[in-house]
Amino acid sequence: MSQSKNRRQLVTMTNPRSPIAESYRTLRTNIDFSSVDEKLQVIMVSSAGPGEGKSTTITNLAVTFAQSERKVILIDADLRKPTAHHTFSISNRWGLSSVLSQQCSIDETIQISDIPNLDVITSGAIPPNPAEMMASKRMTAVIDQLRQMYDIILIDTPPLLAVTDAQIIATKSDGVILVVDQGKVKRDIAAKAVKNLENVNARILGVVLNNVKRKTNEEAYYYYYGVQDK
Repeated sequence: MSQSKNRRQLVTMTNPRSPIAESYRTLRTNIDFSSVDEKLQVIMVSSAGPGEGKSTTITNLAVTFAQSERKVILIDADLRKPTAHHTFSISNRWGLSSVLSQQCSIDETIQISDIPNLDVITSGAIPPNPAEMMASKRMTAVIDQLRQMYDIILIDTPPLLAVTDAQIIATKSDGVILVVDQGKVKRDIAAKAVKNLENVNARILGVVLNNVKRKTNEEAYYYYYGVQDK
């Protein structure tokens, strides 16, 4: 996978004036205003199934938060099909799985991206027990430590209906964004994903509809709706 191909995902950097980039900024703003009394610091992004654009969404969201002069870290907690090391063209020798298996410290896994204010923790080597790692006390400790270091912590997880990892991470997060490909996922499947989150008392901040066509010949764009206090 080439760097140029991966870089096209970062539309907030390559084409910041586009309607899609503006939609990501709107998403960031809606998240900021979705909670008045509680601070939303740890935000998980997931999808019902694979290929719905969750990793692209979280990456561009991370860029928009960083552009608003906040210190941001993106954690690739998809320990099954990680993508962050490709997107940012950085090493995946050490990452989240390395910290959770006590092979290294958090500081040793944090990598500075070439985007100001945005750091990344890649997945690390794919372990045999991702769900157990996500449920561990050490994962909670990692998030707690990062809360002291960053303004915004964004966590990319596997799809909700594939494995239990995302539900586990949802319990450790302040809020959840669900990404749905309108052309790919049926309403009942999306509803099942929401139900899985509700079953663990996750705070669902809203849904990103991916590949919604506005008008003929216009690009697909991302739209945010349904901010709702739980």
